[in-house]
Amino acid sequence: MTQTWPDTVLVLGLLMFALLILGGTAATVLEFRKDRIDAQRDEELRQLVGRYEKLAENTLDAQQRMAADVSELRTRTASIEQILRTVE
Repeated sequence: MTQTWPDTVLVLGLLMFALLILGGTAATVLEFRKDRIDAQRDEELRQLVGRYEKLAENTLDAQQRMAADVSELRTRTASIEQILRTVE
């Protein structure tokens, strides 16, 4: 069984077409996978930023409470010092 040149060119063309389709499919699958991983990474980053913002808010609240407590302690200390001066 011998093949003619047109048959050989046809077979090679079909093989090249199949290779092109296979390569395109692989590239598309890889791109979708990359997009899914990027979306997951973005979601994780959003969650991390949310946790950071909540932590920053809680820290600010704690600092404000601490500042109020220190202010109250200063006022009390000043009152005690004034009482001690009048006793002397």
